[in-house]
Amino acid sequence: MDPRIADLRKSYERAELDEQAAADLPLAQFRSWLDEALAAQLPEPNAMTLATVGSDGRPSTRIVLIKGVDQRGIVWYTNYDSRKGQELAGQRFAALQFHWVELERVVRIEGAVEKVSDEESDAYYASRPLDSRIGAWASPQSQVIASRAVLVANAARYGAQFLLNPPRPPHWGGYRLVPDHWEFWQGRKSRLHDRICYRLDGGQWHKQRLAP
Repeated sequence: MDPRIADLRKSYERAELDEQAAADLPLAQFRSWLDEALAAQLPEPNAMTLATVGSDGRPSTRIVLIKGVDQRGIVWYTNYDSRKGQELAGQRFAALQFHWVELERVVRIEGAVEKVSDEESDAYYASRPLDSRIGAWASPQSQVIASRAVLVANAARYGAQFLLNPPRPPHWGGYRLVPDHWEFWQGRKSRLHDRICYRLDGGQWHKQRLAP
């Protein structure tokens, strides 16, 4: 056992989350916490962990950035041919997690994933910086490449081909996770943390407290 790791301790004492004070709907509670994370100017408050499962049953995680949230779900954009894209093609259920360390908060979301419309993907792609739009063409995401020089050469080639108006690649676009389970975790003293979950049943959200 490495004492430098095993002996790390932090007492969570910033806030509390009571089930009576929590919003009746999980989306409202999420928007409230997201607004607070943005107002606190946390580093990358939009970063979330995406967990998927492959055909072999092995889970994998990576960080993606939330680009939209409404009653339909939570949206991010990526390469459809990437590992996560291939896993979502075979298993449509996934999980997301936000960890706002400075606020001592975690939000977990589970549900089915669907692709957003072509119109939504086109609109977001067009809003990206030019280098990012070219990068979507240049990177064969998750594939083995010989060196970084491959990416640089690809970017140069597609930049020369498309100039200032690259179209959205057919292999790139958005996903939306449609939640059926939310959990809001607020760190508390003595590890007696607050955990409020929302479970969708029969079209209605049910709010419950979980033991930490």
